[in-house]
Amino acid sequence: MRGDDRAAPTGTVETERLVLRTWRIDDAAFHRQLWAERDPRVPAHRRLTRDGHPRVVELEARLRGYTQVPAPGLLVVQRRGSETPLGYCGLIDSSVGRPGEPELAFEFLRAFWNLGYATEAGGAIVEEARMLGYTHLVSTVRAWNTASLRVLDKLGFVDTGEQEDDEVHGDSLLLRKRL
Repeated sequence: MRGDDRAAPTGTVETERLVLRTWRIDDAAFHRQLWAERDPRVPAHRRLTRDGHPRVVELEARLRGYTQVPAPGLLVVQRRGSETPLGYCGLIDSSVGRPGEPELAFEFLRAFWNLGYATEAGGAIVEEARMLGYTHLVSTVRAWNTASLRVLDKLGFVDTGEQEDDEVHGDSLLLRKRL
């Protein structure tokens, strides 16, 4: 991890319909549900193993050690007035971006797909990144993931033409946005 010297946020990010907040230990069961719903084309290290790992207790341990770097980090997304997590959205260290160029990442439970939540949450994170002084963001997405590609297009990310070829899981495309 490269890290970043920008401070982690102390509050939440809010939109018209959503609240994006820091992770809590009790979010581990929700996080495991995301793992369970992942497409079988997703690499095995990001899906549940045949014997059920990661278990909730393992995800709780990960959450205890999670730091929101680069700021604002990954945030849990929920509807205003509800405590039910819908997904997460935020910034992570990028292994493909340039220094100081974090990666926008998002994932939502299937029950909340096609409702505009990813686009709304992503837009809020893009604005937060702009306010934190970032000048560019990147995002990587599998070429088969047309829903995420649509979200990124709506947010103004453009395909760089760079990709990591992967015959097993699908090519991973690199998109970039200037802030």
